[in-house]
Amino acid sequence: MRAVEISQPGGPEVLKLTDVPKPAPKPHEILVKVAAAGVNRPDVLQRMGLYPVPPEASPLPGLEIAGEIVALGAEAKNWKVGDRVCALANGGGYAEYCAVPAVQALPVPKNVSMAEAGSLPETFFTVWSNVYDRGRLAPGESLLVQGGTSGIGVTAIQMAAALGNRVFATAGSDDKVAACVRLGAEKAFNYKTQDWVAEVRAATGGRGVNVILDMVGGDYVPKELKCLAEEGRLVFIAFLRGPKTELAIAEVMAKRLTITGSTLRPRNSEFKGYVAKNLREKIWPLIEAGKIKPQVFKTFPLAEAAEAHRLMESSQHIGKIVLTL
Repeated sequence: MRAVEISQPGGPEVLKLTDVPKPAPKPHEILVKVAAAGVNRPDVLQRMGLYPVPPEASPLPGLEIAGEIVALGAEAKNWKVGDRVCALANGGGYAEYCAVPAVQALPVPKNVSMAEAGSLPETFFTVWSNVYDRGRLAPGESLLVQGGTSGIGVTAIQMAAALGNRVFATAGSDDKVAACVRLGAEKAFNYKTQDWVAEVRAATGGRGVNVILDMVGGDYVPKELKCLAEEGRLVFIAFLRGPKTELAIAEVMAKRLTITGSTLRPRNSEFKGYVAKNLREKIWPLIEAGKIKPQVFKTFPLAEAAEAHRLMESSQHIGKIVLTL
């Protein structure tokens, strides 16, 4: 089968189209003929040699797919050959066929194209597990999303808004700020021209927000502590501005703050299946009702994976980048 491999650590040019054996599904897996594969930041980090592949995972990049089931492992449940699914993959998504644990698959939502479906799993699993599981965002509470027009950002804004939470966001241009508001943010702030700490505090009557979803880290952290309400939760999913920061412990104590975070890829299939169950019950109906809409910025054919990575690294996109087969 055709697949994109990382020929060596480096820039986008190291992504090469090649022929590799078609995978066979393990007992608990399904084999999917891939129609679309989402492109995500972890793929870029893996390409650069900065994101180790977990044991037994495919060395090929690609963490989310959509397509049709063509084979079932002996222990795979709840699916049949021919079902249209999107799935969180453990790797190997940039290929014509991908084997994924059956519990990590979800049905393609009604009225959603394959390209759109291929943009859903990685960000939806990440947002649910961090904003609602770890961050414990409750009805009536508020959320600040850093990087509101990233794949994660557009998902978090829409999900929280659809579930009735107040949502604020930051972004790097006025056009991106406007996009955040269109997607459901009550207000969004240009971090290059506005004091987002003061703006968030003003928008919340000085109380601050209940949860912050942060993929920035670094020098944002002291500012975020000032943005959090009492009992607030700061949840890390990445650190684009660096993994180290200064922490005002007295502020954490005074406001009884919780600081947490997670990575998704190393978690086991049992956990990912638990997240899939929550998404199917609570979020998939909102997608099918049109209250949450997949945000695909641009698609590329599989052979142009390098161009897709170049676009991602430019940060010019609003929403998801998808490879199509």
